[in-house]
Amino acid sequence: MTSSLEQLAITETETLDEVLECLAENFSIKTQGACDQKTLFEILVRAASNGDTIENTAKTLKKIPSGNDIRYHLNKITDFEDLERQINQALKSRVPRGIKNGHLKLAIDLNLIPYYGKPSNEELPYIYRSQAKSGTCSFYAYATLYVVLKGKRITLAIRGVRWLDTSVAIITYLLAEIDVLHIQVKQLYLDRGFFNVPVIRWLQALDIPLLMPAIKTGIKGGIKQFLKGRKSYKTTYTMTLSGSQTDSVTFELWIVCKYKKGKRHQKGVEYFAYVVHKVKANLPYIHQDYRKRFGIESSYRLKNICRIRTTSKKPVLRLLFVGVSFILVNIWVNLLWLKISRKRRGGRLIYRELFSLKQMLAFLRQAVDKIYQVVEGIYLPSG
Repeated sequence: MTSSLEQLAITETETLDEVLECLAENFSIKTQGACDQKTLFEILVRAASNGDTIENTAKTLKKIPSGNDIRYHLNKITDFEDLERQINQALKSRVPRGIKNGHLKLAIDLNLIPYYGKPSNEELPYIYRSQAKSGTCSFYAYATLYVVLKGKRITLAIRGVRWLDTSVAIITYLLAEIDVLHIQVKQLYLDRGFFNVPVIRWLQALDIPLLMPAIKTGIKGGIKQFLKGRKSYKTTYTMTLSGSQTDSVTFELWIVCKYKKGKRHQKGVEYFAYVVHKVKANLPYIHQDYRKRFGIESSYRLKNICRIRTTSKKPVLRLLFVGVSFILVNIWVNLLWLKISRKRRGGRLIYRELFSLKQMLAFLRQAVDKIYQVVEGIYLPSG
């Protein structure tokens, strides 16, 4: 029972309508018969809300097409580039106020999903090789561009990484995706995986403020030679492209010393090295500033809560399921800003504890269950 002073902010039906509207505006999937596009979207949303498979979702609900029928329609999605475009359009369609035309701090990172087995000719162009993790060196990789802004931490663009993609090509693609929002890059945080000559040189040429950890390589002539002393300091470093004597880039290198003070039962000095270009921050603050980038890893954890599970290795289907999960997180952040907040002096008050991502997913699950009804019993075949 609610108090007369309480105000209804949002219902499960309104939540589902918002998600379906976003999908209908930005995606076009050819369907026929009982499995129309709206039904297909509702099934995708139901599976995502539970972090479940399409097959199990079909078994859970009464009045929906069979798992085979759903897969038949999903298999009609074959154009990877077109699907990627639709996902990016949907991501940008639900952003809180202050994002468009903003001067923002952004982060780019790679989200890796393990791949097992021998890739087919269809899969091979999308396999990304990296250090061993979860028993494999092969992954489906998704590069994402994320807003580092309190209360508005959303993903603005995604790139399903191709094996021919260079680091510069990935960054260029993601930054081009936000041109339509007229966003100026106040500062760009990159993961150490982007630490190479072409990336640093390219971002210097674009004059984009950059903060990125340097990989601590080589004692003689490498980054490790700077990891000494007990005080943080600034220097410059010239890095040469592997296998070349002339292809190089010179950049500011900031060395930060931190005392472990018994953390993890360790003592002594810990060193952090950063590539810095036109960043407006003091040396003692730079390590703390870079830690803001870890919000992008939080976005991956949230995405994993509502990622549809599948055993399919089809790159386009994997992209669809990953894209839907990022879209749901964006819609959640936008609904928090629009519906679960109040204006106040000093900034908007968001009641995040009232509407967590899991609460939104529960609303979506309940709304779809009411439409199709949940299976309440299992019957053995006669005879």
